[in-house]
Amino acid sequence: MCGRYVISSPPDVLRALLNYEEQPNFPPRYNVAPTQPVPIVRLAGGKRQFALVRWGLIPPWVNDPRVFSLLINARAESVIDKPAFRAAMRRRRCLFPADGFYEWKADGAGKRPHFIRRKDRAPFAFAGLWEIWTGPDGEELETAAIVTTTANRALRALHDRMPVILPPEAFDLWLDGAKVDAETAAALLVSAPDDLLEADEISMAVNRVANDTPALIEPVSAAQAGDPEPVAAKRAPKKKDDGQASLF
Repeated sequence: MCGRYVISSPPDVLRALLNYEEQPNFPPRYNVAPTQPVPIVRLAGGKRQFALVRWGLIPPWVNDPRVFSLLINARAESVIDKPAFRAAMRRRRCLFPADGFYEWKADGAGKRPHFIRRKDRAPFAFAGLWEIWTGPDGEELETAAIVTTTANRALRALHDRMPVILPPEAFDLWLDGAKVDAETAAALLVSAPDDLLEADEISMAVNRVANDTPALIEPVSAAQAGDPEPVAAKRAPKKKDDGQASLF
């Protein structure tokens, strides 16, 4: 799955990669978390558009989002058929710019965090879906989820799922819901090549969302890492992961 990630490249670098016309100026973020505003790139009027949406998709048919579970991830295997994502998969596909993401490896009674990024340190884009929820008073809320798939062999020891990382040559196909049907787009939802990414164990400091500095992604030795986060220390029992799930 993908529950935290990093956006650290300068705005002009991300703009060059994703080819949108807007020129947003935003700071690097090292601990992007669900419910926060996050940048996405989508098609609007046939052109790529930069937009800020809430991370945690709300389907249009939800009556009260306050009691609806966050859908931060969407499983690639079921996005075509699952009611929460079916419409977005047809018409509202997007890209999430990123420089890396976090995963936690189970270790005895706790978990150790790892930072995962491209070996060449280049930014990339997750496949995503976005939606518009309209409230009873006509207010609109745009939200999005990151699509996940089976982890590749390089990351399987950390978790059995990973976000879908789309190559630049697939961006147009993924974004164009008007000309590219859901079944064709779904064929792009595959694991990243085994040699694309690297993972390093990092400090437990990433566990606290308020921590947001470059130090979070620095590799640490086993001695520096500290004890794994005990299960008893979790604030509340985690809901069953259905493969679903700010920035500024």
